[in-house]
Amino acid sequence: FYLHLHLFVICSKKVILLWSCWDHTIVHNSFVFTGCSDTEKEELYGTDGEEVFHSDFIGKKGLLTLPDFADFVNSTSYDGFYEQSVGSLEVCRNYLDIQIKAYSGSDEKTEPPHTSIYSKYDVMVGVENDLICHMTGFFPPPVIISWTKNSVNVTEFMNSQYRPNHDGTFNIFSHLKITPEEGDIYSCTVGHKAILGQPQTKTWVDVALPGVGPSVFCGVGLTLGLLGVATGTFFLVKGNNCY
Repeated sequence: FYLHLHLFVICSKKVILLWSCWDHTIVHNSFVFTGCSDTEKEELYGTDGEEVFHSDFIGKKGLLTLPDFADFVNSTSYDGFYEQSVGSLEVCRNYLDIQIKAYSGSDEKTEPPHTSIYSKYDVMVGVENDLICHMTGFFPPPVIISWTKNSVNVTEFMNSQYRPNHDGTFNIFSHLKITPEEGDIYSCTVGHKAILGQPQTKTWVDVALPGVGPSVFCGVGLTLGLLGVATGTFFLVKGNNCY
């Protein structure tokens, strides 16, 4: 059984502790991610690259994030984990001041996010849906996320926890509930210290009109059918005249 501790200093004001443990005799690879700054805090547990549990420090409780059919997850297995997270956060904050002093003169490496936007379901006019903005490959956290509808800012969106990638970078999801109408344009804009002054914006405009496809196909089919009848009649009459 192996246990590794990775310690990162972020923006000279943030510390991230990433505990990664595995055993070559079992199937699953589990990790614990703890991050803190003077304004932010997070602890997340995951298995095989997916989030399983995270601590809600505002609501003062732990939240399971995998569905019930994930058979290797038992809600009672995480009893007491929120209280443990509070202790981990204190350790993280104790490291914060120490690491800020130790690394204050070092250059910070940064990686920009790669951003994509897509819908949870096929988008239809008047039908509720979710738009998802995915940012990955960035270092360090945080990213600044904003959404617009028809160039107007919207605030009714939710962000996931920061999740570590295998290469040491991070990813995060942002979800916006929508009920689109014809002509609506939705955009997700992402800011990060690696792209200062050049935020990334991804736009979603793929809204299908209900019933348009079948109506168009039916109309085209009817037109072609009438043309076929007219053409056949023309050649039939012309053929009779030849005799």
